[in-house]
Amino acid sequence: MDLSSAEFRKSRFSGPNGCVEVAIQDDGVAVRDSRNRDGAVLEFSPGDWAVFLRGVKAGEFDLEQ
Repeated sequence: MDLSSAEFRKSRFSGPNGCVEVAIQDDGVAVRDSRNRDGAVLEFSPGDWAVFLRGVKAGEFDLEQ
């Protein structure tokens, strides 16, 4: 995935201590640490990202109390 012109954004709910940033591209989605913008980038296919978001919305990743 070519990220040279990617526009990363982070959630408006992000705190001052950093967060993840996401860039939506035609060929996938890139995720990086906002405190280490030159570090590793995770890349997801559009389909994998959609599955991940459905899981988040369904509470699949909620911590059990």
